[in-house]
Amino acid sequence: MTLVNSTKGLVRAAAIVATVTATFTAAQAQDITLRGASQFDENHAFTKTMERFAELTNEYYDGEVAFDLRLNGELGMEADYVTFLQQGVAIDYTIMAPSNMATFAPSIPLMDMPFLFRDQAHWEAVLSSDVLKPLEEELLEKADIMIVGYTGGGVRNVISNKPISNLEELAGFKMRVMGAPIQAQIFSALTAAPSAISYSEVYNAIQTGVIDGFENEAASIQNLKFYEVAPYLTLTKHAITVRPIVVSGKSFRNMPEDLQAAVMKAGEEAGAFGRELESREDGEKLQEMVDAGQLTLQEFAERDQLLEMVVPVQDDYAAELGATELLTAIRAK
Repeated sequence: MTLVNSTKGLVRAAAIVATVTATFTAAQAQDITLRGASQFDENHAFTKTMERFAELTNEYYDGEVAFDLRLNGELGMEADYVTFLQQGVAIDYTIMAPSNMATFAPSIPLMDMPFLFRDQAHWEAVLSSDVLKPLEEELLEKADIMIVGYTGGGVRNVISNKPISNLEELAGFKMRVMGAPIQAQIFSALTAAPSAISYSEVYNAIQTGVIDGFENEAASIQNLKFYEVAPYLTLTKHAITVRPIVVSGKSFRNMPEDLQAAVMKAGEEAGAFGRELESREDGEKLQEMVDAGQLTLQEFAERDQLLEMVVPVQDDYAAELGATELLTAIRAK
């Protein structure tokens, strides 16, 4: 009788432990919050892509995660995000330009190098493959930041306060470029006068004559009303944006394994969603600004010459990084 009672007691104890464990696990799942940041508002493709990332993560995770996405630069600019991601504080995930991570992972801006992609099809082929894996590994090793997907798709052009339509007019053009050295090297080779200034200072810098313009895609030009100070857009089509969806390595390691798997799957699918969205919206937003009389578009008469002028700079940059094979693989894709 004692043995029977003892057995029953063990069964009840095991049931209680199982119940407590299940309750604790559920509570843990409810307590998980992933913090995101966007420089832009709710209408921007980056914001929509991060919202899709959140939806997919919860779809694939056997639990529930709260996503706290702060918009409109509430947590600073992209350059600020890198430090937060490294430390695993304030921001767990975001979308950002590779050039903003160059300080910590010198090779990463290769994926954002001007004139890297021949056209939209080449860009999509590269981003949907594993060609960029070496850059992902470097970023994780040196900055403790994980790439879980790729979005982007905006075509970057030159925007200015005066018409620019050929090499003669481009010469000496005072323009803002992103912080990675390759950006300045490329535009210097094209005879412009590039300088890396904070993105938040661009509007005032054009307004006060510090620079004559910069380069960007349609969504950002429209979102921040840069056309007010720079109403001319030259179709240099020098880049199709690559914007990694990134997660803090520290934050990722603190996630349960099944959430890690959900984040990786969601990142890949959200990236494909974002690429289609931004590519489609890019042309629409550009046309909206033209139709509203906010921008005047012009072709660049010697674009083929630009493509030839930058090849030696691209080759030297890749060699300096020890990434000649990677550049060759990208070009061959």
